[in-house]
Amino acid sequence: MTQLVTTSTVPWIPVAHRLDVFLSRTLPPLDRTTSAFVFVSDGLGRTLMTCVDREGRGWDIPGGHLDPGESAIDAAVRELYEETGLRLPASALSVFAWQRIELLDSPPADYRYAPLTYMAMFRGVLPGPGAPTRPPAGSESTHADWLPYEEIARVCGDRTWLALLGPQ
Repeated sequence: MTQLVTTSTVPWIPVAHRLDVFLSRTLPPLDRTTSAFVFVSDGLGRTLMTCVDREGRGWDIPGGHLDPGESAIDAAVRELYEETGLRLPASALSVFAWQRIELLDSPPADYRYAPLTYMAMFRGVLPGPGAPTRPPAGSESTHADWLPYEEIARVCGDRTWLALLGPQ
């Protein structure tokens, strides 16, 4: 079953659009999936976050674009490590949500995405407290940390995925 959670727009898409966030245990179409993200929580109810050192980014859920020929789960595993230093096998993650972005107007000539794309969201749960971790050298992320929901809501209040966490 797929359930709509929220609908919004974002400033980084240059034309009229709709961004829907869905809860779902199935992946969106791979040929339209551009990126994968990972929500890892620990036994204390905290979520592993990364701080991305790019203009307008800051704290965020670990994740990013799929490489050519890469599956969404493989991208999620890779991005989790690249942005936090945490290594989890694909078997420790399960799909639980996705974002669907539909352009309502024609994209500008330099827009690099199709008019309909998806971002896959995976979940992982650690049984105990999450150990300190940090991104490997050369990462676009400067640091990673396990944050409680209240802190995530404070530093990520405008993120489209925030509704997927909800208060713990």
